Amino acid sequence: MREIRALGDPVLRTPAEPVTDFDRELRRLIEEMFQAMYAVNGVGLAGPQIGVSRRLFVYDIAGRKGHVINPVLTVDDPEEVIDEEGCLSVTDRGTRKPLYAPVARAAGVSVEGLDRLQRPVRLKTRGSLARCMQHETEHLDGKLYIDRLPRTEARTIMLKA
Repeated sequence: MREIRALGDPVLRTPAEPVTDFDRELRRLIEEMFQAMYAVNGVGLAGPQIGVSRRLFVYDIAGRKGHVINPVLTVDDPEEVIDEEGCLSVTDRGTRKPLYAPVARAAGVSVEGLDRLQRPVRLKTRGSLARCMQHETEHLDGKLYIDRLPRTEARTIMLKA
C-alpha cells in the first residue's frame, strides 16, 4: 500500500511532470492510487500525494469514478462557490483525519486529458465533482487547498497538521 504524503513533504509543493509512458507500470500505479484513496475514505488522490511526481489523479465522487492523465483544466463558470474542503495530505497530527475549511472554487470546470490507454478524457463538471477536479489539478501544480485560505486560517490548519 502506498503511503499518502503529508503537509511538509516537498513532493507536494513541486509541480508534477507529464506522464509519457503508458505502460503496465502506469496501470498498476493507477490501481495502487485507488487502493490508497479508498483505504482512507478519500474521493480523490493525485500522484504527488503518494510521492509520484507525475501529472495524474484518480477520483470517485458524486457517482463518478475515473482517472485523468496530464489533465488540462478550464474554468467554464467562474462564479465562486464556497464549501468545506479537506485533503488527505493535510490531516490532524493526532487523528490523521483531514482538516477542513471553507474554500472558494469555480462553479463549473472542464477537464481534458487521457486515460491509461491514451484515449481522450473530457469532463464538463459542476458541484462536488468540479471541486474535486480543481483540487486534484492544483496538487499537480504543487498547490494545496490551504493556499486559497486567508493567512490566519491557513496558519491555524498548519499548526494542527
